[in-house]
Amino acid sequence: MVKFMVVIYKRPDLTAKQFRQHLQNIHGPLAKNLPGLRKYVQNYVCADPTRKAPGWEAVIELYFDDWASMESAWASPQGAASDVDLPAFADLTRTTWSAVDEIICLQ
Repeated sequence: MVKFMVVIYKRPDLTAKQFRQHLQNIHGPLAKNLPGLRKYVQNYVCADPTRKAPGWEAVIELYFDDWASMESAWASPQGAASDVDLPAFADLTRTTWSAVDEIICLQ
């Protein structure tokens, strides 16, 4: 299994609510259509009065069977549609992504 994570910073001209609505209602359905995608998780920052806000708005987890499946998804028409939508809500100068090696330490 390959896990791909995206740390998304919202565009500065959007409110947190606008960002979340776009990610959930427009971008999310695009991402869910990626061929070979096995699991898709959107994680949002929770307000926490005891900690400083991290600056980013969401962390996305995408799971694929293997590296080839992931690369095929990115190269697909669905992957292209997802890429085209990113600038509509994400600050691409700060948003980052990477495949990660997940080590489960406690379950």
